Amino acid sequence: MLPTDITAISPTAPVVKRVHVRANAARAFQVFTEGIDSWWPRTHHIGSSPMTRAVIEGHLGGRCYSDQEDGTQCPWGQVTLWDPPARFILSWQVTHDWHFEPDLGKCSEVEVTFTPHPDGSTDVVLEHRNFERHGAGGANMRAQVNQDGGWNGLMQLYRTVTEKMEEPT
Repeated sequence: MLPTDITAISPTAPVVKRVHVRANAARAFQVFTEGIDSWWPRTHHIGSSPMTRAVIEGHLGGRCYSDQEDGTQCPWGQVTLWDPPARFILSWQVTHDWHFEPDLGKCSEVEVTFTPHPDGSTDVVLEHRNFERHGAGGANMRAQVNQDGGWNGLMQLYRTVTEKMEEPT
């Protein structure tokens, strides 16, 4: 009999998180990407000084970075697929010990999909995958992003902010 929990198969299996938001797909996509600074915690960065802003540039090849108090920008990803409002993929250019990784071949990736419902709500599914690209630290990276302080908590923050924000008029 095969195990039903993919993590029983591999410690580098994808991390998948789902939330349902009371917002249409376009709005859900916009809050996740253009509005990331409204919900991303200031504690979650790899810069050398405190973070002041989180940014995902909304286009293929767009940078994912944080602005830091010391005036620097700290890159942490790159948009590798941009298909609003259905989905986007970004490279996760963060090493298992929380530093920038410039080599995309050594990076995991994050795909976020937005599936609309007839009632105007949206299912948002985040899949963080390819942890084996991190080498020996892949299982550690997977464990860290799979905990409450990782994608679990981040997706809850995202849902809360998305549902509190009013639709643009």
